[in-house]
Amino acid sequence: MTDCWQQRRSNDAPSRPGDSRNPWQRDRARILHSAAFRRLQSKTQIMNVGENDFYRTRLTHSLEAAQIGASLINQLQQQGCEKAKQLLPDGNLMEALCLAHDIGHPPFGHGGETALNYKMLASGGFEGNGQTFRIVGKLESYHAEHGMDLTRRTLLGLLKYPVLMPQLTVPKQVERPPSLAPWKPAKALYHADADILDWVLAPLSESDRAYFQAVETFPTSPFQRSLHKSFDASMMELADDIAYGVHDLEDAVVTGTLTKADWHASMDEQLEQLSPSLKQLMKKLQLLLFSSEHHERKNAIGAMVNIFVTAVQVVESLPSVEEPLIRYNVELPSDEAKLLSALKSVVFKHVINTPEIQQLRYRSQNMLLNLFSAFHAEPARLLPSNSRQRWEKAFEEGGQEGADRALCDYIAGMTDDYAGHMYQRLFGIG
Repeated sequence: MTDCWQQRRSNDAPSRPGDSRNPWQRDRARILHSAAFRRLQSKTQIMNVGENDFYRTRLTHSLEAAQIGASLINQLQQQGCEKAKQLLPDGNLMEALCLAHDIGHPPFGHGGETALNYKMLASGGFEGNGQTFRIVGKLESYHAEHGMDLTRRTLLGLLKYPVLMPQLTVPKQVERPPSLAPWKPAKALYHADADILDWVLAPLSESDRAYFQAVETFPTSPFQRSLHKSFDASMMELADDIAYGVHDLEDAVVTGTLTKADWHASMDEQLEQLSPSLKQLMKKLQLLLFSSEHHERKNAIGAMVNIFVTAVQVVESLPSVEEPLIRYNVELPSDEAKLLSALKSVVFKHVINTPEIQQLRYRSQNMLLNLFSAFHAEPARLLPSNSRQRWEKAFEEGGQEGADRALCDYIAGMTDDYAGHMYQRLFGIG
């Protein structure tokens, strides 16, 4: 792999006697020791933090995704695919990507993401992956100007959506719209961070960049969908999907949120569409999944992860592109992809979309809407001193839009617990 993908925006690296780490080990360490990563321990994955001590948080989810990412690399290496061997990232790079992929998520999961996007429609929008890119590229304090100052390849691997925000529709000023459903965020980066994106994509030819940044547009929210991602990002996203589809399923089963009857109602028809061998295996595993013996359930979960890890393959997703890192992706064969999609749908239907979870999401969205309104109305009075200084600097440099982005950075960086305590402090309501 050419040296350009190992470069950092600062063009330098700290000189420390005896430090023999490679660039990806440095990146992993910077992510692992960042404040943004630590905050994941108190951010919702699916079920709210504090509701049960068994639930996964964003932190434990990220750790599990990193382990799965390492397994995907190992599997491709064992397959002996020459193209995979040329492209495969250093294990530390894949772990870094999986550890960092969710650090931009605001408090209260995707509900909080939609609330912040609504408040930021006039100032560039909000989106979790875009915030991740902003954190590693600007906000974390490893470098005076470049955030964590990660390598170009690591930043490329974090780009799930390598495009800028579309033109956003700004509603009439309503503090709390009747529903936030029409205001789901566009999957994109902020125009305020276009300079970082340009630097990351600088090694690409004009035609390669045009292919890579192709989008499908929609007339309503979320307005667009980027069509491509890099080789590393495709592997990171697959690890994320497996962790979500299988390990979050385990949370749902153990806590009784997903019953055996729910499973059969959703999955029986789906399993019939799979190949005979995969269908037979899943029918065996579903018996273990709902076993009263904990070790049998753990075996079922591990076996499901193994189904996807051992099926991974390298594909040529953009044959017309020259740069190998965006020409190739990893993906699952048809049957395994259908199964993973079905597992994710079960989690969504019987966990995320239940009234209990949606009621909590509604409450938390209102909390963030009100917090944003309060700080926006009186930033000099209410913001903590360090956040107020950043807000003032952003206002001087970028006007109201820049100030709003700085305010959004502050609220998005809150943990669930901190947001709850701040809401109680300002409004006196638990």
